[in-house]
Amino acid sequence: MPLADLTCLVVEDNEFQRRWLVAMLSNLGANRIVEADDGLAGLAILQDPQAAIDICFIDLNMPGMDGMELIRHMARSANPVSIVLSSALDPSLVFSVESMSQAYGVNLLGTITKPATPEELTAIINRYTPRDAGRTIASQVAKTVTLEEILQGLQEDQFTPYFQPKVELATGKVKGVEAFARWEHPEHGIIAADAFIPVLEAGGKMDQISWNMIRKSAATCRMLHDAGHPVPISINLASQPLSELEFADHFAACMAAHGIEPSFITIEITESASRTETPVFLENLARLRMKGFMLAVDDYGTGDASMQEQLRIPFSELKIDRSFVVGASHNEALGLALASCLELAQKLKRESTAVGVETRQDWDFLQKLGCTNAQGYFIAKPMDAKALPGWIEEWSQFF
Repeated sequence: MPLADLTCLVVEDNEFQRRWLVAMLSNLGANRIVEADDGLAGLAILQDPQAAIDICFIDLNMPGMDGMELIRHMARSANPVSIVLSSALDPSLVFSVESMSQAYGVNLLGTITKPATPEELTAIINRYTPRDAGRTIASQVAKTVTLEEILQGLQEDQFTPYFQPKVELATGKVKGVEAFARWEHPEHGIIAADAFIPVLEAGGKMDQISWNMIRKSAATCRMLHDAGHPVPISINLASQPLSELEFADHFAACMAAHGIEPSFITIEITESASRTETPVFLENLARLRMKGFMLAVDDYGTGDASMQEQLRIPFSELKIDRSFVVGASHNEALGLALASCLELAQKLKRESTAVGVETRQDWDFLQKLGCTNAQGYFIAKPMDAKALPGWIEEWSQFF
């Protein structure tokens, strides 16, 4: 959504810093900017329904009502305003406030470090999703959607994978694409997975969406091969289908039917899924690796699996969760955690992929740490299969 269509509120007690941020927003295209010189004034504006604020930039350290108190009041409000933190405080303290904000349930777009740069500001604003689209629609649908409606949508072929590219940091070469399930709803438009996956999991029907994504991902891989782009595809799989007997054989047969070599397919499982004690689950993973398929541990760092539990999984790739990537270049604590994850992958001789790469600063920092691959909005957003060949050709012109 263009910045010109958004209303921004800047809550900052330092006049110079406030004017600087307002000037940068104006230069980036914002023409509806409201200012407040402390938290109380900011709260009054936010509580005014006529103001219709979309993004609120909040200084943390203010006299009277500081930024943390303002965030607490915002969390209690039904007004879905997205927030951006602004601070020159110690990065470890800012990280704690970010965690607090997320725990309160507010839509935190990120943090800018004073003085902010236009690139940093642009990257954060690009994360904004309109209140009547994206995750807001998905969450509204999730509250009312039933298992029967989802199964009906599957029967009517309303579900499709969208694909987000993954590139090699050292060379810029396209290393693959990851498939994300999307529901092309006839009334609500494109709906993200968090609106329907929990319902399918609760109803024990994950196998249906899984096989839908498997077949369509295989067809896309074949299409890319035929278009002269032999690019690997990653498919996210839940524990349920992987715990079914003969899954590995059926999966391999599906890929063979599309003429896809196993090395072009990566199966992604979450770190928490690696804790399973189900023997069939572990057997299927071992069989898939024996057949030549790749295996990635997704969302690494967010689960509570022990190292021993993770090492039972014959993974070939470690995908570092975005919570360790975003802001790591200027947050010492996050940077150390990210470096530790990458060091583990290097010592185990596994590929590493950082998820959530949104700025050139993120890219350069990951390159410096020796990360293998990058994935995120700095490279590309998820797109439908038809857009992939054109994007690959355009991206390849620069490398």
